[in-house]
Parts: sequence; structure tokens; C-alpha cells
Amino acid sequence: MPKIEIFTQPGCPYCVHAVSLLRSKGVAFQEINAPHGSVEREDSIRRSGSRTVPQTFVDGKGLGGCDDLMALDRAGRLDALLGKV
Repeated sequence: MPKIEIFTQPGCPYCVHAVSLLRSKGVAFQEINAPHGSVEREDSIRRSGSRTVPQTFVDGKGLGGCDDLMALDRAGRLDALLGKV
């Protein structure tokens, strides 16, 4: 099973949507609270190169934000990346 991490921020509707998608897939993941100015947010920025949340990683590889996850799902590619195939 791949290691899935998602960096989120409280009150972010995109984060809620991305987390909901991961939950609907039935995969185990670690949600990391990463508000502005936190060490966790700096880690997310360093790893992804993006200052926005959510940021999702599978086995250390960045998948991007909410729109990216949704696009991967629509294209039928997300399940394989999450280890569901």
C-alpha cells in the first residue's frame, strides 16, 4: 500500500473536497494540518514547489492540488496511483 499524504489548511473548501475524494476511494492517508506560516506548510512548499493547499503526495511523489486530483480521477488514473488497481 503506498504512503499517501495530503497537506491541508482549516477552512479550505478545496482541501475538504480533496480529502473527501480520498475518503471515497477507501484508501488510508495522512492528513497534515499546514496553515500559513507553519513548519508543515513550509515542508509542503519545499516538496511541491507550490504555495497552495491542498498538496497530495503518494510515496513522496507530488500529485498536485484539488483540481489535479479531480482531473486524475476523471481520466481514470487516480485509482492506480493510489494503489487501488
